[in-house]
Amino acid sequence: MNLPESLKYTKDHEWVRIEGNIATVGITEFAQGELGDIVFVEIETEDEDLDKEEVFGTIEAVKTVSDLYMPLSGKIIEVNENLESQPDLVNKEPYDGGWMVKIEIRDKSEIETLITAAQYKELIN
Repeated sequence: MNLPESLKYTKDHEWVRIEGNIATVGITEFAQGELGDIVFVEIETEDEDLDKEEVFGTIEAVKTVSDLYMPLSGKIIEVNENLESQPDLVNKEPYDGGWMVKIEIRDKSEIETLITAAQYKELIN
């Protein structure tokens, strides 16, 4: 299973790429595998300021619908528009083209609450 060491993870199966004050967020390869074929991603929270662990959207697979949770508090400054027409990017490229949102981080101390690739691997095993 692909778990890039350069990313941080949440117990809710999101990955986070921190670049300065911006966090790019998606779901892990494990999560997309568990969900199955992704058919729809709904994120209507662009420009909203949300707290850590608040729901920022939903992801729909053939089997189920799941909420997407904020890994860090902040403002959603960008939504991956490609997911509207190509939700399967989440399956094909979970760490690249399948990213979901970019967040302007409100409280950088929250980054310490995220887990490493090794910790996430322990969690899912």
